[in-house]
Amino acid sequence: MSDGPTVLVIGGGATGTGIARDLAIRGVDVTLVDRGGLGSGTSGRSHGLLHSGARYAEADPEGARECLEENRTLRAIAGGCVRDTGGLFVRLDGDDPEYFAEKIAACEEVGIETERLDEAAVRERVPGLADEVAEAFAVPDGVIYPSRLVAANAADAERHGAAVHPHAPVEDVTVTDGAVDAVRVGGAVDATLTPEVVVNATGAWADAIGEMAGVEIGMAPSRGVMVSVAYDGLEPVLNRCRDPDDGDIVVPHDGEVVLGTTSVPVSDPDDYETADWEVERSVEECAAMFPAVADAPEVRRWWGVRPLYAPDEAGQNRRGISRGFTLLDHERDGATGLYSVVGGKLTTYRRMAEATVDEVCERLGVEAACETAAEPLAHADDPERLDELVAAYGGPNPTDSDVVGAPADD
Repeated sequence: MSDGPTVLVIGGGATGTGIARDLAIRGVDVTLVDRGGLGSGTSGRSHGLLHSGARYAEADPEGARECLEENRTLRAIAGGCVRDTGGLFVRLDGDDPEYFAEKIAACEEVGIETERLDEAAVRERVPGLADEVAEAFAVPDGVIYPSRLVAANAADAERHGAAVHPHAPVEDVTVTDGAVDAVRVGGAVDATLTPEVVVNATGAWADAIGEMAGVEIGMAPSRGVMVSVAYDGLEPVLNRCRDPDDGDIVVPHDGEVVLGTTSVPVSDPDDYETADWEVERSVEECAAMFPAVADAPEVRRWWGVRPLYAPDEAGQNRRGISRGFTLLDHERDGATGLYSVVGGKLTTYRRMAEATVDEVCERLGVEAACETAAEPLAHADDPERLDELVAAYGGPNPTDSDVVGAPADD
């Protein structure tokens, strides 16, 4: 059996489904495949933070602006896929006050709205903060429910004519005379496809697809643990205002909070060790901001793998690698028609998709403009329908399994 969609997208996380949606809206014949359920890679194993950009403001102002713009876009188009919680950057007594001041100044330079809170004001806003909290400032952080976000993008792609196939692993990529010729897909598809363009949107697994096509990519993945504990009543995201380190984010969900995270290099995103110290350290450090989580019952824990791109990376913890994204055109590597989109953040998935689709459409001679920033996602305002779609596409993932499909409050 052989078939030839114009574009084959490999990888059904936020970026891959976002690319399929964008292509379909522009009228391009597109098929998306993923080896598992949608969102089951990095997207659904994150802490689910909708970044305001504040975390990157001083180190990467351009990336921070991208986060801020996409934060606003997702609030407008994504409905029940996101939750507006707000966020706080919290300084403890032992933390550097100059870093705190520099962080606020950088946020204001980027255009991120901030509100500085003294000790009394921050305790009034968030009862239960540690005695060591000296001051804080508010930013427009939020929460993403990635299982819903991925399902909404996939459903939107399908309603515009795309074909979406979870549980369809890529088994081989054939390159002939310097160009991608065919892709063998197993599982639910069980066919050899002959697309004009292949987009590798597999994140931390991008090297594996590249190897099939005979190209080197250069991922530098790192693992991080998330620990969800039972706690009801925390509203804003809490960020420790210091250089990024283990256990510096607390993300509120419905009746739970997610504590994270660590950063440990891995060589294989499918086969890596995990360690109890990661859990213990994340809980301990998060409890330094919000003591109640230290004794809160653990509900579940999971590890995710960051899709960091750094072909020359030699560092130890990989926290310093840019969270920006890179689009690789493998024509330079002797595989014309193959693209890899690597790096990036969940918050900026739509922008990553737009940049990728712009490049693909230029190759194909398609002149349609991107509409995804203005068009609401499919069923965005119907959480129950979104959860039905999540189930159809493979089920909820660890990040938001406490929310997606949960019984509605009476």
